[in-house]
Amino acid sequence: MRAQLLIITALESELDKNTLPTGVEIVYSGVGKINATAASIQAIHQFQPQRIVNFGTVGKINPALHGLLEISKVIQRDMMTAPLAPRGQTPFCPKPSEYLSLSGEHICGTGDSFVTAHDPWLIAQGIDVVDMELFAIARIAHQFNLPWQSFKYVTDDANSDSGKEWQQRVNHGQELYLEKLTELLSA
Repeated sequence: MRAQLLIITALESELDKNTLPTGVEIVYSGVGKINATAASIQAIHQFQPQRIVNFGTVGKINPALHGLLEISKVIQRDMMTAPLAPRGQTPFCPKPSEYLSLSGEHICGTGDSFVTAHDPWLIAQGIDVVDMELFAIARIAHQFNLPWQSFKYVTDDANSDSGKEWQQRVNHGQELYLEKLTELLSA
């Protein structure tokens, strides 16, 4: 089955498949980089998409941000192997340590942890928002030579209240995702 556009979202609570237009495929990856990697590979084989779009939620590092953001670049925030490699880079790995999307203006830092405290490294890298899946999705898209885009809804302030804030707002971006999806399909 070939799909023009494949949506990869971590959880059904972020984007309900019943609200999508006919013909749009969605895969729920589950939380974290390993789940996102496995789901992305399987979905690419199953749907053979021309483009991947990630919709999801993020905590903000940049306090000025809110609403729906388009991500331009993603890096790993939890690859910490010094002195073998600087933070964010996988040692002995020739693959890129950052991935660029088709468009956007914000930087996302992906890691297998829920950010609940200030981290000066995130600010030093210019990271605007944090999530738990995008780096893996972008890496697999790159591996399969597929263009990708990501739209993230800010749910929390990446602080000690993040878990509670995220749970209360996890589905607040759905209408904005659907509006963006309409734009993407009409382009």
